[in-house]
Amino acid sequence: MKITLRQLEIFTAIASHGHVTRAAGTVAMTQSAASMALAELEQQLDTPLFDRIGRQLRLNESGRQLLPRALDVLDRVRDIETATRHGTLGFDLHLGASLTTGNHLLPGLLADLRTRHPQSRIRLSLKNTEQVVADLTHFRIDLGFVEGPVQDDRIVRHFWQRDRLCVFAAADHPLAGRAATHDDLRQAIWILRERGSGTRDVFDRARANAGLPITAAFELEQPEAIRQCVRAGLGLGCLSILELRDAFQSGWLAPVETHFLDLDRQFQVLIHRDKHLSPGIRAILALCGINPA
Repeated sequence: MKITLRQLEIFTAIASHGHVTRAAGTVAMTQSAASMALAELEQQLDTPLFDRIGRQLRLNESGRQLLPRALDVLDRVRDIETATRHGTLGFDLHLGASLTTGNHLLPGLLADLRTRHPQSRIRLSLKNTEQVVADLTHFRIDLGFVEGPVQDDRIVRHFWQRDRLCVFAAADHPLAGRAATHDDLRQAIWILRERGSGTRDVFDRARANAGLPITAAFELEQPEAIRQCVRAGLGLGCLSILELRDAFQSGWLAPVETHFLDLDRQFQVLIHRDKHLSPGIRAILALCGINPA
């Protein structure tokens, strides 16, 4: 059997994109060459790897079994190439992070990583927790940094740092700096993160546990947009204290005390169960104080 790395590369690209044309563009091949590489791989393995649904290709059982093994081979080859170019200090990783962790915690981590491993190349994609988990399960990223609950048997979770959400208002809002009641919050207008974000999941769970029905008038993907809408007097918001410290110190936003809401949470580092723990991944986990088994 003579499976080539190029065949495995195009196979993993098609698995990620679900389409030969888009996959071919990511590996600098023509569509016909990519289709031929996939056909040759399936012929060598004597089994189809995808279900063909129109122009879409969906991994079948054989393809799902092959994917983590193919990615493992490609990861190990990249380790060899990187070590050859830069010695043992360099690596090439793609990270995914939710907005809070990506904006407030990862910059310091990446600066430390750069100091220790100056030849390394790091790419970072910022999305919500749900999207980061989807990228991990499809092997589009190497590690995920999130704050929302994750329930997927394919994902290994490592707890990292603690965090707390805070309800907040404009500085001139009647609840600014005060303790709110259930009635205050139930009658308020809310500006919240979108569903699927870790922040929204934690907030929804906390209010459900407290028996607090609310109405979300605005659902926004960007924390800064929420801060500015609250500043403009459109309602109350709820974000990580990391997103709010500067505004509280400057005085243009103010916390609202909500002792009956449990808004504590933990940041997590996620990795696919079948992911090869390369030296680069191990280096990042070590900086996070995580020692994988």
